[in-house]
Amino acid sequence: MKNIYMIGIGLIGGSFAIDIKKNNPEVIIHGIDANESHLDEALKLGVIEEKATLDDLENADLVIISIPVDATVKLLPIILDKISDNGLVVDTGSTKEAICKVVEHHPKRRNFLAAHPIAGTENSGPKSAIFGLYVGKTNIICEVEKTTFKLQEKALKLFSDIGMRIRYMDPVSHDKHIAYVSHLSHISAFMLGKTVIDKERNERDIFDMAGSGFASTVRLAKSSPAMWTPIFEQNKTNVIETLEEYINNLQRFKELMEQDNFSEIFNEMENTNYIKQILNGIK
Repeated sequence: MKNIYMIGIGLIGGSFAIDIKKNNPEVIIHGIDANESHLDEALKLGVIEEKATLDDLENADLVIISIPVDATVKLLPIILDKISDNGLVVDTGSTKEAICKVVEHHPKRRNFLAAHPIAGTENSGPKSAIFGLYVGKTNIICEVEKTTFKLQEKALKLFSDIGMRIRYMDPVSHDKHIAYVSHLSHISAFMLGKTVIDKERNERDIFDMAGSGFASTVRLAKSSPAMWTPIFEQNKTNVIETLEEYINNLQRFKELMEQDNFSEIFNEMENTNYIKQILNGIK
């Protein structure tokens, strides 16, 4: 893989570019982005080496798509139309069912690998790219059997070389599980931030009183709405299901407070402390 094209030069795509280039100095990283200033910034930072357009994709050995999932659904069939028979296209979207479905009958479906690297921060843009972002992180691969074996091998080696663990899952299961462990977390952060802003109009009070607990909990509320709104839309059914369960738990906590049943509140929190054992296994 000598010519690699990154479509979307933000945190995810930029971090892939940096890691891949570090391990493969001979590789040429080409950048494609709807935001021209992102391309200029990525060039200046050394995240990419050349600007490109979709028409250049016939020269691509590998294309990595790191753009909002609604844009991926629209562009993916076009990208597959343009690549050579030996080119590989990998997406990095946080939803998988709609993305896989849009190309299920495409003549070059075998050239596409559906992936979701479980990594990131709340930051965006080329300057947010981080070397080593993917070390020790899980990359979920969906419908691997639909990708040509020789292209699978190349992609899996690339992921392994930058330190990722591989997990295989079908798109429907992926979207259901990720709604709980990722999408709900972001909604919680956004709504916590909204609640505090709506109540505390004097921002100085927020900044003076906010401790590390609030900062870490609301951190995800700084994430890009342009990225997350399409994710919620594509995974609407699963997200609503998780919200219903979450709201039920919040309502129960409120009722226990109203009943002065703090012994049961203690039990609820103590039982939930089991999550520490689960999280300790996540590096």
